[in-house]
Amino acid sequence: MAKWQERAELLFRPEGLEKLTNANVMVVGLGGVGSFAAEFLARAGVGKMTIVDGDVVDITNVNRQLPALHSTVGKPKVEIVGDRLMDINPELKLTRLEEFLSPERAFELISDDYNYVLDCIDSLTPKLNLIIAAKRKRVKIISNMGAGGKFLSEKVKVRDISKTEYCPLAKQVRRRLKKEGISGGVKVVYSDERPDYDSVKMTDGTNFKKSFYGTNSWMPALFGLHAAQTVVMHIIERKVK
Repeated sequence: MAKWQERAELLFRPEGLEKLTNANVMVVGLGGVGSFAAEFLARAGVGKMTIVDGDVVDITNVNRQLPALHSTVGKPKVEIVGDRLMDINPELKLTRLEEFLSPERAFELISDDYNYVLDCIDSLTPKLNLIIAAKRKRVKIISNMGAGGKFLSEKVKVRDISKTEYCPLAKQVRRRLKKEGISGGVKVVYSDERPDYDSVKMTDGTNFKKSFYGTNSWMPALFGLHAAQTVVMHIIERKVK
């Protein structure tokens, strides 16, 4: 055990820490949700990780994304987050993929080499492709729904996609998955707070994204926390009481 993992070992036990060290996890999307999720996983002791994101830091990311600083604007998120993860755990076996996930690549990348995949994509079509690929290949996945337009931390939950409510993104995902013959069996992080519909802004549709909600500093991180917790608890085989 490395000295920096002393307190984690007390909680996870040596056997739990060993399971984390041997685990292989993929995080797709390194924005407000994925960047925090990846860091929580690295600090928990996950030993092998693949991070995927084709974007660079934009000045509008600074209010909510871990890699976003005025000094990092214009730099690739996989570079900034990857360097940070390696600084947390120099022994981490890290693969960095600087790309936006196309439908074809979703099916290429997903494999049973991964203990878990975290979908932290904020665009509908790539998100669906990743979920479908994971379901088809029987790889465990947790998908993050809409953190935008929300304020209340206590409203965030982890549930099956079939049991979500008051989340516009989850509604779209549910409808599209049903067309693919998937009506449940997908674990998601979502909030059942009604969104602030007045905070929506339309876009030009770049990267499969037609609009976005206003977002605060804590909700994306909280979604990432719930996703990371779900993955770690699965890996160490500890049930939530």
